[in-house]
Amino acid sequence: MGKALRVLTYNIHKGYCSGNRRFVLETMRRLITGTGADIVFLQEIHGRKTPGKRETGRYPEQPHFEYVADTTWPHCAYGRNAIYREGDHGNAILSKFPFSYWENINIALFPRSSRSILHGVIELPGTDRPLHVLCVHLGLLEAERRGQLRILSERIRSRIPADEPLILAGDFNDWRRRAERHLHQSLAVDELFTELEGRHARSYPIWQPLLAMDRIYYRGMVPLGCEVLAQGEWRSLSDHAGLMGDFRVDAPGVVPD
Repeated sequence: MGKALRVLTYNIHKGYCSGNRRFVLETMRRLITGTGADIVFLQEIHGRKTPGKRETGRYPEQPHFEYVADTTWPHCAYGRNAIYREGDHGNAILSKFPFSYWENINIALFPRSSRSILHGVIELPGTDRPLHVLCVHLGLLEAERRGQLRILSERIRSRIPADEPLILAGDFNDWRRRAERHLHQSLAVDELFTELEGRHARSYPIWQPLLAMDRIYYRGMVPLGCEVLAQGEWRSLSDHAGLMGDFRVDAPGVVPD
């Protein structure tokens, strides 16, 4: 039957609501936990951060990715993108299953645009193949993204065997939808919402999602379901919607349906 797996990707906007008026990380943690995700890909999450005067008493004392993980996801990987006097923020992967390896790869192409790829290898129970998980947050400029997609593609080609499953998720800032040429055509990865619903999920801005900024790409897995988290309490949190996906990871030699 294979291993069932639920994943979530979410740009949490550093724990603030879309208008930056309220710090809402506690509510984010509750809703993220409520999804039942096995693996969570987070962008724009703080590692170290000294709170300002208006945030005193509301910031968690530990790194924010550890605060969100709490006891639900005992295994965490964090990669800094931006470092500044008050702290740092970047990408994080939270997992219910242990990492055998993880690495943060710097893909910054411009001096003031700090970006990285967080690549982890997870040991899934009930399978004998490692699962590769990559959390990304690409740049705002198209020329920047083109270079970053080339680095990402080379990373996947050189470091991930074709017969090992992978999930590539995050904020691609790809409103022009140019990533497919690098990812689908050259690497044979599929995008979850395109595969199941015929188009990318519109995830930004949360109050009227028009742009397909966030993605869940995969390879070597069977897609089962997908959902955009943009209703109810989710609308009062980050400026991005969360994306959730369900998969089945088959054992080697099993031909997917």
